[in-house]
Parts: sequence; structure tokens; C-alpha cells
Amino acid sequence: MNKTKERIEYWLDIAKYDLDTAKAMLESKRYLYLGFMCHQVVEKSVKAYYWYVNNSEPPYIHNLLTLSKISGLVNLLDEGKKELINELIPLNIQARYPEDKLALLKSLNYNKSRSLLKRTKEFYEWIEKLLTK
Repeated sequence: MNKTKERIEYWLDIAKYDLDTAKAMLESKRYLYLGFMCHQVVEKSVKAYYWYVNNSEPPYIHNLLTLSKISGLVNLLDEGKKELINELIPLNIQARYPEDKLALLKSLNYNKSRSLLKRTKEFYEWIEKLLTK
């Protein structure tokens, strides 16, 4: 197996692990961490795509929009995927700081979290399909 294929599989595997973790967070009603894990799934999926296109390690950044732009993935995103990315961006950083947690917790309920998880799973499956063409 070549290095690019190994790295793509690596990023997809850990994205899948994070997706399973996000499901567990929904079941345990830990919505803040579900949001963080959904961000991680999309970030790692985009990094797999970056490998697919560039045959090199993606930069150590976490901004989903920037990663989508530098990988060229942004050109393939429909409005729903762009909306998901915009929703997830603040869930990565703000979930880590106490002053932001309360506001985020108020905005994340079961239905919104379930929707986030569903759309994140669809995003992951879409990327996975792109990379197996």
C-alpha cells in the first residue's frame, strides 16, 4: 500500500471512530461534546480528501472552511454541506472555553444534536465515496 492510500485510510478511520463517539454522546445527552466530535469527523474527513488531492500532509489547522478551500473541496460542497461546516466551526474552539460553554449548551438540544450527527454522518459518507472512486 502506498503512503497516500495509508494516510487517507488513517484519516477516514479516525473520523469514523469520532463519528461513533458522537453517536455515544447523543445517547448520553452530552450535546456539547457531540458538537465537538462532529467537528472532528468533518475535519478529519477533509484532511483525508486533502491527502487524496495533494499527496501530502495537510497543515495543522482546524478551521473547516480554510481546510476545504486549500484542498479544493469547497468547490464540491453544496449549500447543505457549507451550512454544516459553518455550524461546526464554533463548536471546535468555543466548546473548550468555560465562558462559551453555557451559550453553546443552550443552543444544543436533542433534536439539533441529532440533526448535526445525521448531517455529519452524511458528510463523512460523501467524502468516503469521493475517495473510493
